[in-house]
Amino acid sequence: MVTDQLRALVRRYPIVRFATQRLRTRLPRRLGGLAPERLSPWIRRFPLELPRTEEGSAAGPDRTELELPGDLTVPRRLERFGLAQHEPASLSCFLAAVEHAEPGAVLDVGAGVGVYAALAAARSRRAVFAFEPTPEAASAARTVSGTCGLGFTVVGTAVGNYNGTALLRRSPYNDMCNATVPGAGRAGLAHVRVPVVSLSRWAEGAAVHPRVITVDTAGTEPDVVAGALEVLRRHRPWVLVKVRPDRGLEERLMALLEPLGYWWYPVCEEVPPSPRSRIDAPESPSWERMWLLAPHEASPAYWASVLAWRSALGRCLPAMRPGSQN
Repeated sequence: MVTDQLRALVRRYPIVRFATQRLRTRLPRRLGGLAPERLSPWIRRFPLELPRTEEGSAAGPDRTELELPGDLTVPRRLERFGLAQHEPASLSCFLAAVEHAEPGAVLDVGAGVGVYAALAAARSRRAVFAFEPTPEAASAARTVSGTCGLGFTVVGTAVGNYNGTALLRRSPYNDMCNATVPGAGRAGLAHVRVPVVSLSRWAEGAAVHPRVITVDTAGTEPDVVAGALEVLRRHRPWVLVKVRPDRGLEERLMALLEPLGYWWYPVCEEVPPSPRSRIDAPESPSWERMWLLAPHEASPAYWASVLAWRSALGRCLPAMRPGSQN
């Protein structure tokens, strides 16, 4: 239990994480020592190339300069690999949906530092909202929003099937795996209490018409969909949802979605993929596992856009900068 509490302390406070990593560089490897070259910087400063299709609008920036916390997972990956290797199959389906959906807003649920929200803001004139309950990730997303005038809105709440509060469990190993957990226990080092909203209630109160929604909430995706059923019925948004295997999420999602008449497509290398009658073993890489839920059969023009965005993302390589830290 003491070890778990220490891990929770390190994960919760960035300055403690940074100090702990520096101390580990003084220890031998057998005692958990960390090689100095693997030490994360306090802040990562790097340029990020943004995708643009050949036939797309000339509006929006071609690159942005980011300054984000050095120990967060996504900034580390973006600096090392660029957008070319950051969920390209999912991002291309998302950007094509932003391009083809009816007028309305984009909601990025479980946004992290806001990659999807930033691209939607950069390549469209839609209102964009990023929902992220982890305080340090939400703060980083606000920094991204202020870069190059992207101007999407960060909503610092969790999303579920009710309105109230929940405990956010911080993963001891990966900040991309933080998730809300049921129960009315006390907040502590490993858990922090956060507000929870349902998308249907939030959209009604904010007078927002969602047309594209992404959902990546580390295992609570069916709860997000359950709280968004009225949005799906009324506004018929395109939805990208992460379906992690071996957690029983598939059956819950299918039970919620079957009455709505959505088309289900696995996000994979094949374009276009065949629509499926079941949400089951995904064909996408293990780090993506996304499904596209389309309000109607996706047209050839949509899939052509997916290919165009995939090609554009492939050109978004990391800048070769002397002395950059990964």
